[in-house]
Amino acid sequence: MNSSDNNRNERLRGTIVKGIAGFYYVKSGDSVYRCKARGIFKQRDMKPAVGDGAVVEVIPGNDDSLITEILPRKNSFVRPFVANVDCFIIVTAAMRPDPVPQVIDRFLVMAEKADTDIVICVNKCDLADPAAGKKHEKAAANIGMLRKVYEGIYPLICLNSMGGAGFDELKRLISGKRSALAGPSGVGKSTILNRLIPHADAETGDISEKSQRGRHTTRHAELFDIDGEGTMIFDTPGFTSFDVPDMEEDELSDMFPEIAGAAAGCRYNDCRHVAEPGCRVLEALKEGRIDEGRYGSYRSILEEIRKSRQY
Repeated sequence: MNSSDNNRNERLRGTIVKGIAGFYYVKSGDSVYRCKARGIFKQRDMKPAVGDGAVVEVIPGNDDSLITEILPRKNSFVRPFVANVDCFIIVTAAMRPDPVPQVIDRFLVMAEKADTDIVICVNKCDLADPAAGKKHEKAAANIGMLRKVYEGIYPLICLNSMGGAGFDELKRLISGKRSALAGPSGVGKSTILNRLIPHADAETGDISEKSQRGRHTTRHAELFDIDGEGTMIFDTPGFTSFDVPDMEEDELSDMFPEIAGAAAGCRYNDCRHVAEPGCRVLEALKEGRIDEGRYGSYRSILEEIRKSRQY
């Protein structure tokens, strides 16, 4: 092999696992390359996202490599800016802060719209133990409420992120997937991340006793490898944006599996499940087969979509 062969640039495929200060870190095999993005991306108003598949040109003698191509995305998100999420772990807490089903439902709609798998994790379940003190009954009641609403629709796991209970089941459900933690501030997402991958060393924020809300402590998006076998976790500043979903009215019912199931029997194909005759969703609601709170979330988001289309 001559010297010109030794100096030839190498092209590799990998995954962007971090982007910070204008640099992108691309994992290919066991190596991570610090890269700059080609200027053509800026000209085309394209920006690489954490989670993107990318083609990297490794330049001999240069500390930095070059991202030359972004591979097609399965999905992508604006806030935080990440791509190719396979599964959303929707995190709430048994208490401190108390779970709010309407907020959980918005995260679920986001995940359904992105066509991802979903796992609901109830963190801080140790607070429901009588040994936790007087407030354990409230925590137990909150867990019971969440089970009543969501079990049978999505996998629901009770976690004790300090003691480790429930994590074996969580790891089984997310095995081989790229998962993202989503949920309100203060529910323990960073603590869960640290339990799943201790080397992530995510900062954790205390809960304000007055507001019972936590502080976001993650400053940039990063994708961590859990087991070297395709199981990865996004650590992000937080999926906390509640913008109106970018969808049409007739799509929304598909984001609620139990509503979609009942809607198959509606008299009209364009039924919105509000007041139409022959609506099987309203019948299921009256018979208690659809939770009133979940239906309330559906109606609330439907109204937001309608208002957004007026402007």
